[in-house]
Formats: sequence, structure tokens, C-alpha cells
Amino acid sequence: MSQSSETPNHQDRSPERRETVVDRRTGLKRREPVGGSASTNLERRRGPGRRRTDFLRAAEEGEMTQEQFIFVMAIDIFKRVNGKTFPTWTDVLEIIRKLGYRKTMPTELILGDQVEDWTERADAPSGVFKLTEDDE
Repeated sequence: MSQSSETPNHQDRSPERRETVVDRRTGLKRREPVGGSASTNLERRRGPGRRRTDFLRAAEEGEMTQEQFIFVMAIDIFKRVNGKTFPTWTDVLEIIRKLGYRKTMPTELILGDQVEDWTERADAPSGVFKLTEDDE
């Protein structure tokens, strides 16, 4: 029985498709940071000589600091009040700013050339929409 020209032949795949598929045999590590092996200071994997901080150890063992607890409670209240199961990153940033956090120190992260770091005064307003008595 011969194949019709409409039947796909697995050997006749276009080269463009093959170039978009990641083949693990090429040595590409999918967990390696984009752009090579440059560190971002966001890596959570531990290797030899890398210990968990007390901050991470307590959280992983189910003991939250006061800071972690108030953040989790603020997220939970936001989700209930707004009927959202999954807040957006903008929502999370709004919650963080309403908790009183401000960007007062230079970043400790290595985010690349696309991001310009900045700081603000500790008493800077949150810049997040605030309800007035008229809105209630």
C-alpha cells in the first residue's frame, strides 16, 4: 500500500521545526539562566557550600516570621475581598506597597542591562489607588 502525498511522513519534517525544538543531547541545560551561566542572585538550588538562610529554613519547615505571616495574610485577604483565586503580579506589588514596603536600597539582584535600578525615599507614598469616603 503506497502513501498518498497528503499523509504526513515523519522523515520529511521541515528544518525550521527542528531548529525550534530543544534537544537535551546538545548539552543545553534548561535550568541554566538565560544568557549563559551568569548568576542573578535568584537561584534557589543549593549546591556544595551553599546553605539555606535562617529565613528560608524557617519558612520551609512551616515556621513563618512575622513578616512572612503578614504578607501571606494580606494576600489571602486581597483574594477573598476581590474574589480572585490568582492575583496578578501587579496585584501582588500593590499589596506589598500597601504593606508599607518601599524601594529604598539598590537591588541585590543581577537582572541584566534591560533593567534600570532606582530607589525612593522611605516615606514615599505608595502610589496605589486609595479609597475615599465618596467611593465606599
